Amino acid sequence: MKVDTAHDKNRVIKNAIGLVKWQDLRQLTHAQIIYNVVLPYPFLLLSWWFASNSWYVLAGGASYLFFAAAFRQAHDGYHHSLGTGKRMTTALLLVLSVLLLTSLHSIRATHREHHRNPLGDSDIEGSLAKAMWWQAMLSGVSYRLAIYRQGWRLSSRRNQRLIYLEFGLIASVLILAIGLILFTGSAFTVLAQVLIYHIVTMVLANASVGIIAVWSVHHDCEETVARTERNQLINLLTFNLLYHVEHHLFPAVPSNHLPELAKRLDIVAPHLTKQRVLPKKAVVMGLIGNRLKKIKGGSKKSKDENECPIRKHFA
Repeated sequence: MKVDTAHDKNRVIKNAIGLVKWQDLRQLTHAQIIYNVVLPYPFLLLSWWFASNSWYVLAGGASYLFFAAAFRQAHDGYHHSLGTGKRMTTALLLVLSVLLLTSLHSIRATHREHHRNPLGDSDIEGSLAKAMWWQAMLSGVSYRLAIYRQGWRLSSRRNQRLIYLEFGLIASVLILAIGLILFTGSAFTVLAQVLIYHIVTMVLANASVGIIAVWSVHHDCEETVARTERNQLINLLTFNLLYHVEHHLFPAVPSNHLPELAKRLDIVAPHLTKQRVLPKKAVVMGLIGNRLKKIKGGSKKSKDENECPIRKHFA
């Protein structure tokens, strides 16, 4: 099903939304709410314990799981779909801002604009989707700074105060870390080691958000604004964050229920869920095959060009 114009595209999406039953998916049980609140922290403690023992490969795996789980918690917090009240959600975003070393309230402002005008001119968050993959990968730091600037401009006075608070708390943590590293004795060596590890991994993780959380789920979308994923292992390891077209169509649905929403959307509007985050095996093999053909064709052309131009006319 090919959608030719933006008007037709929006009409198709609106029709699909109207056919999907989703209101029941907004509800969360008490166990699900507790799960949403607690989710990132066991992985954080595990990463610190591994780092304190210099098991950095294991620590890296745990840090990835913490960052992904924290990203999910913050993302649901932006949409008030954690199942917690506004004050609790604000508190969670403040705590995560310090742990992730990034201002989540500034990101919340740009994320709301991202949903109001997905991939439009005012959508600074989705801007990387229009770039090449390598540009999205190399733009991690400048992209994050642009998010902060735009988030500040889009924020209310209250949100700006929260942004100030977040950056102040982050600065305090960094100053504490520097003090422990430079001015304390051996008693704090392990603590300094863990702090250095955590700061380095969070800086790298934040720099990779553009390629992973924006470009991978939004690039080259033809019939809708985002991609999705159906690989169960990948969705488990990303805590349902890659059900992204589902999230854009129904942002009020918590991440807990996105797999069920995906099943319903596949039945009603499969054309909106056919573009996947990870390419299918057939697509990968096709790309490899085309590349090999080009390489062989280039080698043959080079061989022909090396032949004597006179002799080939009399062969």
